[in-house]
Amino acid sequence: MSNIKWSPAITGGHVRLVKTFYCDTCGALVFFENVLCLSCRHTLGFLPEALDLSALEPAEEGLLSALSNSAKEPRYRLCSNSVEHQVCNWLVPASDPHAFCLSCRLNEIIPNLAGAGNRDRWFQLERAKRRLIYELIRLGLPTESGAEGDRPTLRFRFLESSAEAPVITGHYEGRITLDISEADDDERERRRVSLHEPYRTLLGHLRHEVGHYYWDRLIANSTELDAFRALFGDETVPYPAALQAHYDQGPPEDWQSRHVSAYASAHPWEDWAETFAHYLHISDTLETAASFGLRLRPKHPQAHLMKAAPEKVVEGSKSFDELLEQWLPLTYALNSLNRGMGLPDLYPFVLSDPAVAKLRFVHETIEACRRTAASTPTTSTQPAEPQPASTETQAAPPMSDSSTGTEAAQTTH
Repeated sequence: MSNIKWSPAITGGHVRLVKTFYCDTCGALVFFENVLCLSCRHTLGFLPEALDLSALEPAEEGLLSALSNSAKEPRYRLCSNSVEHQVCNWLVPASDPHAFCLSCRLNEIIPNLAGAGNRDRWFQLERAKRRLIYELIRLGLPTESGAEGDRPTLRFRFLESSAEAPVITGHYEGRITLDISEADDDERERRRVSLHEPYRTLLGHLRHEVGHYYWDRLIANSTELDAFRALFGDETVPYPAALQAHYDQGPPEDWQSRHVSAYASAHPWEDWAETFAHYLHISDTLETAASFGLRLRPKHPQAHLMKAAPEKVVEGSKSFDELLEQWLPLTYALNSLNRGMGLPDLYPFVLSDPAVAKLRFVHETIEACRRTAASTPTTSTQPAEPQPASTETQAAPPMSDSSTGTEAAQTTH
């Protein structure tokens, strides 16, 4: 049994600000994905239970000692996907019998690594997934079924499309399926343009699909269902017909007055998933801005509307309105910076009052989940060991009903 508990990194009742990392030996700035400090050449590894990146020293029996003061275990080892495939930089406590880290053990199927370019695609997918899992841990959101087993665990399936077995990115009963061709920049951009989307990224896909997962866990069959319907609509409206109508007719002309995106107008489930993804965009970007000490103090007649100090809302439990007060000025500045480089806007969306109300509902739902988790004793459960890395077990199997669209009630584009 693993003794690792998924929980937000908390100090003194507040979520710790840890998105900026420094080498424990030389003090150089290092980044979330790094495996080596380029200044002092120390190996680096991420401590998921502490949400910290640590310099490492060799220890006895091939184990590693984490030099960060935040380390909660005396010894660690590299995730098996780091040792065998160099696609992960997260650590596993030596006391944990699992070969994989907290992120990689959520994989149910990985790409067939014998396929040309699939290892690089998998690397990109895992990098995006680790950022997602980091945020879920930080927010205190559960990924395992819990002691009662009344909710599905979160699992990932990275599959390769073929003419005989096309892959549709989506979520079904705890499983997030992603077409690995989305890891190719040219293919992802082609799909973005063809679908008239202002934004399409791997991380955006994962944040959207995990929104479906948390609708099942936090809203379906809960006391919040009526409040959800009052904001998002009746989710019992037939999903396949609604989605087909969206693709045939497009979104309503006034979708921006009610939704965060055009696709959110397709069905209440998609409205929730899109809104949930946007909440994660906001939360993660504010944390990053705060960790770099970013503040906005513009000098112009409307400066009072453009000031921002993200650390005010990241380091403590705040209302969504306080988050939004910091977020909107930050988007104006970041969009302007991107335009100065000839790039698209970082956040190319307009938030109407109804969309803000939906974001507030997501925020309050997550905060309620965090409070419940903090007050409830946690019984650790050991997830099933993923299939070993071999050509036979990693080749994409025949697609199940949940990925053909016949039963995938929450499949998205």
